[in-house]
Amino acid sequence: MNSSKGLNKRLLSWSVEEIRHGQLWPVSMALTLIIACVFALSALAERMEQVIVKQGKDALTADSVFVSANPIPQALLDLTRVEQLDSAQLTRFSTMAFSDSSMQLVTVKALESNYPLRGEMILEGAGKVIRHHVEPGELWLDERIFAQLDVEIGDTVTIGDANLTITGRIVQEPGLSFNPFQQMPAVLIHKHDVAATGAIQPGSRVSYRLFLNGDETQLKAAQNSIELTPSDRWRTKDSASRTNDMFERTKQYLSLTVAIVVIMAATTLVLTCQHYVASRRKTIAMLKSLGANKPWIIKWLSIQVSLLVLIGAALGITIGIGLEFLLRIPLGELLPSPLPSYGIEPAMLAIVSSILIGVPALGIPLLGLVNTSAISVIQSSHRSNESDKKYLLLLVPMIPMILMYGDNMLVWIVLVGIVSLFLVLAIVSTVVLRLLGKLPTSTSMRLALSRINRTPLATGIQFGCLALSLMLLSIIWLVRSDLLSDWQQTLPENAPNAFALNIASYEKDSYIMALDANDVERTQAFPIIRGRLTTINGVEASEYSDTANETDALRREINFTWGDSIPEYNEVLKGRWTREQGVSVESDVAEQLGLKIGDELSFTINSQSVSANVNSIRKVEWREMKPNFYFIFTPDVLRSIPSTWLVSFRLEDQHSQMLNELSRNHPTVSLMDIRKMGSKIQELLKQIVWSITVLAALGVVAGLLLIFTLLRLSLSQRQQEIRLYRTLGASKKRILNTIWCEYGLMAFVAGSIASLAAELSVAGVMSFGFELEPSLHPMLWIALPVVTFITLAGVVSSLIQRLLAPVSKDLS
Repeated sequence: MNSSKGLNKRLLSWSVEEIRHGQLWPVSMALTLIIACVFALSALAERMEQVIVKQGKDALTADSVFVSANPIPQALLDLTRVEQLDSAQLTRFSTMAFSDSSMQLVTVKALESNYPLRGEMILEGAGKVIRHHVEPGELWLDERIFAQLDVEIGDTVTIGDANLTITGRIVQEPGLSFNPFQQMPAVLIHKHDVAATGAIQPGSRVSYRLFLNGDETQLKAAQNSIELTPSDRWRTKDSASRTNDMFERTKQYLSLTVAIVVIMAATTLVLTCQHYVASRRKTIAMLKSLGANKPWIIKWLSIQVSLLVLIGAALGITIGIGLEFLLRIPLGELLPSPLPSYGIEPAMLAIVSSILIGVPALGIPLLGLVNTSAISVIQSSHRSNESDKKYLLLLVPMIPMILMYGDNMLVWIVLVGIVSLFLVLAIVSTVVLRLLGKLPTSTSMRLALSRINRTPLATGIQFGCLALSLMLLSIIWLVRSDLLSDWQQTLPENAPNAFALNIASYEKDSYIMALDANDVERTQAFPIIRGRLTTINGVEASEYSDTANETDALRREINFTWGDSIPEYNEVLKGRWTREQGVSVESDVAEQLGLKIGDELSFTINSQSVSANVNSIRKVEWREMKPNFYFIFTPDVLRSIPSTWLVSFRLEDQHSQMLNELSRNHPTVSLMDIRKMGSKIQELLKQIVWSITVLAALGVVAGLLLIFTLLRLSLSQRQQEIRLYRTLGASKKRILNTIWCEYGLMAFVAGSIASLAAELSVAGVMSFGFELEPSLHPMLWIALPVVTFITLAGVVSSLIQRLLAPVSKDLS
């Protein structure tokens, strides 16, 4: 028993020494990276999911919302009571608000006392008392209306036929959603006071909303309980906010980056273990020749692997906790409070993932090492009878991966692309180096090329791995940059931050002159008419295509405009603008409705029927905060129908006095200042940018570890060659020149090929993974080879003394 314990102690001691002095410390670092990344992502994924759900529901102010142009069906209200769903109603309509000295067209929102069900509404009453709900008899005004109507808290304002006393001002309404055509300066009243206003009459334009909170089963039952008419629709968290796509793409980027980091760390595992096996074959052969049996060697190697996994798990979980905290810092205000505990699941998932990856990465080469024959001590060329069955270990990570990511196209694009690109990069590198070998060069360069081309298979693998790691690093950074560039369009610099609506034709010129006189940057003015698309080539629009029900253009009345040309910020994809009987269609609507150039469309506008032929299809960037439309008509189609006008412009701090004057001089114009909402979106962007930058930096660390491992293994293999060069009389200077030529070539060839591969890969990832337009990155072609050489120079310089140690010994 004691001898067994003593043996185990010695085995443990030998294993620790082997890890310390052998070639296995990069294995521990690679395992640490894998565990840290998987832990941080799985823990953060739960947080991000909470962010997305919370942000979506807060924008809705509920879990689900029923929106209709008609009163809420009684059957739905009855079901709400039966299912005991939390509910609140809102009725929205436009009417005039009158004070003793002025008047203003306003949007009246009639709320129940428990609105909102989610999110926060902030109302400030007399004495700066904060309230969050509206009670019967109260009237709350948008800040702008106080100046427009020249009133104070406590004054009386007439809404329709009802005289109401101002209770206070609206500081913040719940949600971030924004539609300039459906918002005017708002007043809030209680639902019980609607009848007193007399504003809702037959034919009035009214929006009715029912807000519901409940579990998915109850909400599904409510949604299935009624048959939707063209005036009805359900809104859920998935359709509530335009910022959701930023969150979803952030999660995609997190997944993509972690996948690349894990792949690079796994590659480091494989390369390190392969080198360890090559350096320890004689040791194992010697041990066998001295009587060590196969079970003893397996036990010795198993202890080493177990220690590596334990070290990697301990460090990985610790670093993972810190990494998740770093990623979470910028999202602090957005995350739900209190934060849900992630328990031990992320840790278990991270460790299991590292083991699944490590089984083939470590198992395949170590099984080959275990089968080393004792005769290898005296016959190094002797090959063991190794079974190909060891390659079945590749199924260990592959089967779970297929089960988990079977329907995730982005992950498979990355994996298949990486394998394919590795082969292509290896082949292209070998061919380029062969061609370079035929050019007249210096002696040192010829020696470097001769050495590289002497082993084409090893060279291909080495250059393929280096180019692949550089390419993956570039992908992480370029995708980040392209995403940020796209997100900046959510609220571009100098984007309009105010909209003026309901400008009457007789005051349009004077309103625009006032803006221009104050040097306000603005868009052109657009006439606005509301209507519906009814038929396409004589067929009901809703029945014209299989995907017609996917477009918002048929679910409600939408805004039309007309003009002599298409706005310059809309790109024409097909067709061309005409002067008569034409209509230009937004590209997504055209695709969903199956529209082609020349199709005849019929519309109903103010009970009138008009027709036009599709003359062009436009690409619209809805996030630019500029007036955009599904349909733009030629002037002859709509000019005879009465319309109001819209213009958007950018406000600066110095324009406050101008706004007050505009409101007083044009009391019926609805002015919407969205600067506060814009600052919210900008802050949101900054927070998300920080998160993906932290993870991108982690990807750089993983890539540098892989590059360092590649160079370290390559340089360690050179020591034997350097001894031979010294024996043949080569000087230290000649050897150094040859080494720098070799690694300079490596930097140039691998960097250049990686630039091309990264450009193509990023184009594919952006197109198919993120559904965004790819762009070129010309600076990459210059920067990557230069940065690669600087990195290689740093690594080579740090190891050069050790590399030249055999030379020093020879000289002594």
